[in-house]
Amino acid sequence: MGVLDRLGFARLREGLAKTREGLVGKVLRLVPVGGRIDEELLEKLEEVLIAGDVGVQTSSEIIEAIRAKARQEGSVNDLAGLLKDEIRRHFAGLPRPGAGPAEATGRPRIVMVVGINGVGKTTTIGKLAHLHIREGKRVVIAAADTFRAAANEQLEIWARRAGAEVIRQEHGADPAAVAFDAVRAAAARGADLVIIDTAGRLHTKVNLMEELKKIRRVIGKQFPDAPDEVLLVIDASTGQNGLQQARQFTEAVGVTGIFLTKLDGTARGGIVLAITRELPVPVRYVGVGEAIDDLEEFDEAAFVDALFGAPERAA
Repeated sequence: MGVLDRLGFARLREGLAKTREGLVGKVLRLVPVGGRIDEELLEKLEEVLIAGDVGVQTSSEIIEAIRAKARQEGSVNDLAGLLKDEIRRHFAGLPRPGAGPAEATGRPRIVMVVGINGVGKTTTIGKLAHLHIREGKRVVIAAADTFRAAANEQLEIWARRAGAEVIRQEHGADPAAVAFDAVRAAAARGADLVIIDTAGRLHTKVNLMEELKKIRRVIGKQFPDAPDEVLLVIDASTGQNGLQQARQFTEAVGVTGIFLTKLDGTARGGIVLAITRELPVPVRYVGVGEAIDDLEEFDEAAFVDALFGAPERAA
């Protein structure tokens, strides 16, 4: 995982303000000065964690760990400090699927972006393109959402902001054909990265999920080891429903990473813990605002520090 600089950490801290108040703020209000950790308090803490979308299993594990530590040490007043320690241990104990997909050689890196309607896929693609263009890479975006009339127009607005090229076809064209043409053109032009937009779809609609599988197969005919990444965009405010989306998209198209959007607009940022506990898929990016540079690579240590209100980080 990357390490955030001071500006990135400040954005993350600001973006987690609602979650911090809804989770850590409630924890701080649970215990009066000089109070003790007892079963009644632990029950209230578990309710706060579950309400914050930390997840039932993860919440239960955290409570058990705090209970054991409270028994061992007797009177413990720093409940928030204990919770912070356990969340750190949660991330430290996760299996490591790797820091990210290896860079493609001899061809562009190819990333499919998937998700349901309304989660912010178009914005996400613009932010991703901007991130890579700032690093000096040439980016091509495939407009494979051919069903929604305004999709291409919105995508082109974000592409212009980022400085990326867009390859599109007429409304109603075969999405797999658009992806195929875009990958072929990007390789011919010497592009470094292809980002493939796809139509938003309900994860419960079998025919739409089959279309995603077709796009993946078509890309694989050109480059057998492609796509390099399938990035699932999830709206953080959907809470546990986002976890269900992640399970079903992962089963259908082999999701390799998650982009969690709208983290700044929700108190349900605890979903990060539930996702990382329940799935072998890492959170790769978080969106903390509407601007094109309001994207951060997910940094576990920074997430915990920002969640608990650390004031700043060194440059």
